[in-house]
Amino acid sequence: MNNVDLAELIFPDVKETLADLDKKYPPRNLKDGALVTRFAPSPTGFLHTGSLFTSLVAYTVSKQSGGVFFFRLEDTDQKREIEGSGKELIEQLNYFGITPDEGYFGDHEKGSYGPYVQSKRADIYKVVIKELIKMGRAYPCFCSSEDLNLLRTTQEANKVIPGYYGLYAKCRNYSVDELATMIKEGKPYVIRFKSMGDHTKYVRVHDLIRGDLNLSQNDQDIVIMKSDGLPTYHFAHLVDDHYMGTTTITRGEEWLSSLPIHLELFESIGWKAPEYAHLPVIMKVDENGNRRKLSKRKDAEAAVSYFIEKGYPIEGIIKYLLTIANSNFEEWLRANPKANVADFKFTFEKMSLDGALFDLPKLRNISKEVLAYKDVETICKEAYEYASKYDSDLLAFINKQEDLFKKIMNIERNQEHPRKDYDVYSDIFNKIKFFDSDIYNQMLDSTELPFNPFIEKDLIKNVLKEFVDNLDLNQDEQSWFNSMKELGSKYGFANSVKEYKKNAEQFKGHVGDVAEMVRICITTSKNSPNLYQTLSILTLDEVKRRVNLVLSKI
Repeated sequence: MNNVDLAELIFPDVKETLADLDKKYPPRNLKDGALVTRFAPSPTGFLHTGSLFTSLVAYTVSKQSGGVFFFRLEDTDQKREIEGSGKELIEQLNYFGITPDEGYFGDHEKGSYGPYVQSKRADIYKVVIKELIKMGRAYPCFCSSEDLNLLRTTQEANKVIPGYYGLYAKCRNYSVDELATMIKEGKPYVIRFKSMGDHTKYVRVHDLIRGDLNLSQNDQDIVIMKSDGLPTYHFAHLVDDHYMGTTTITRGEEWLSSLPIHLELFESIGWKAPEYAHLPVIMKVDENGNRRKLSKRKDAEAAVSYFIEKGYPIEGIIKYLLTIANSNFEEWLRANPKANVADFKFTFEKMSLDGALFDLPKLRNISKEVLAYKDVETICKEAYEYASKYDSDLLAFINKQEDLFKKIMNIERNQEHPRKDYDVYSDIFNKIKFFDSDIYNQMLDSTELPFNPFIEKDLIKNVLKEFVDNLDLNQDEQSWFNSMKELGSKYGFANSVKEYKKNAEQFKGHVGDVAEMVRICITTSKNSPNLYQTLSILTLDEVKRRVNLVLSKI
C-alpha cells in the first residue's frame, strides 16, 4: 500500500480533484491592483470592537482598489457556536455601513465562490486533504487526548518546546500499512499536516504593515481535520482564501506567530499565498495604569453593541477607528470636517506598529463633532430611530411634540460653527427634557436649583423679576443680550468677564452670572442649549410661568 491507496481508504467517496475545484472556482476577473478582502468571524458571540476595526480596514482597502469585500462564517468549532450570533454579526457590520459585496448574509448567501459558511464546505476540504495525503504531506494520527497530555508533560519536564513535531510526532513515523491497519480496526483518528520545517531555522516573511520579518519556521504537525470530519481554523481558512480568491488578509497581530504555519501550508499544495497585514491590537489603560488588550470579559466597550445602545453616531465610530488605523487621518479630518471618510486615502504604511489605545473621551469628542454637523432633518430622523429601540423617554418626548423637538434640535445648527450640545444620542433626552412643561414641574419639585451661593437670594429674585417683566422675545439675539447687560449693570454686574476680572472688587459678578440665573430658573441647570433660542422656543408665557414658579420657591 502507498500514500495514494491510503488516501482512497480514508476518503473513498471523494471523487473530485484539485483540478475540478480549480474549474469550479476560477480566478476572479478583476482589474489590476484590485484587492479581495474578507471578514471571517466565528459565530461564538458578539461583534468585538477589534473585529470591527479589522473589518473596516479590509472593507476600506477593497473599496479603494475597486476590489471585493466578502463575509465568510467560520463555524468549524461548533461546540462554541452561539445560535443566531452569525446573523447578528452581519447585521451589526451592516449597521456601520460595512456591507459585503458577497458572502453570508444571515438568511441567505450571495456570490459565485460559496458556500460562505465553512460547515457547508466539508467536501471541498476533503478534496484538498486527500491530495495532501497522496503527496505524503498529511497523515492520520491516532493519539488520544491522554497520549497528548502525557507528551506535553514529558516535554515540559525535559524543558523542550511542546508540541507534536519531529521525534515527538509518533504517528508520522508509522508505515502506510500500519496506518491502514489501524483505520480498518476502527480506531478514531484526526488528520495532521506533515511539516518539513525546523524551528531552529528562520523563514523570511513579509507583512504589509511591519515589512520583512524573520520568523522561526513551523515544524509542528498541526491537526488539519478533526475526528468529526470538520477542518481546523488553520487549514480551513487556507483552502477558503485560495478558492475565494482572497488577495489580502487583515487580522490581529496575535496571529503573526501562526504565519509560518499558514505559509508552509500554502507552499505544500503549490498555491500562492495572499498578502498579510497584521493589525495592532486595540489596548486600554486599566485602573492600575497598565496597558492591556481590550477584553470581552472586562470591558463593556469591547462589544460594538455598547456603542449602538449608547447612541454613538455611526460616522463618529468609523472616524475614530480611522484615527487608530492611520496616523495622518486626524490631520485630514481637521482639513475636511464635512467630507465623506471614503475620500480619505488609507495606506498600510501609515499604520502604527504598537497597540492602539482605545480612548473613549476622544471618541465622544469626535461623535460630538459628527452630531453637530448633521442637518436638522437627519439628526431628528436618527434620534427617532435610536429612541425607538433604546430610549423610551426620548421616544415619548418626540411623539408628544414632534415640532418642538425639531425646533430644539435646530438650535444653532445651520451655521459655519454649529453648537455642540450632544456627544451621543443617549445624551439628548436629559439635556432637553426641561422643555416639556410637565417634566420641568417635576424637576423643579425634586431639584435643588444650583444658584451661586455667593449671590444673595434677594438679589437673585430682584434680577429675575425685572428680567421677566421686561423680556422682549421679538428682538434679535444681540439686542436681547444688550438688555441683559443693562439689567446686570443696574444691579452691580460687569458687562463682561474681562471687565470683572480687571476690577472684581467693584462688581457683584458679570453678565454671565446674570444669564446663569436665568438659565437655572428656566432649565434647572447651569448647562443648556443657547439661552436666547431656548427662551424663544418656550414662548413668553411659559417663561413667565417658570420664573414666577421659581420666585415663589426662593
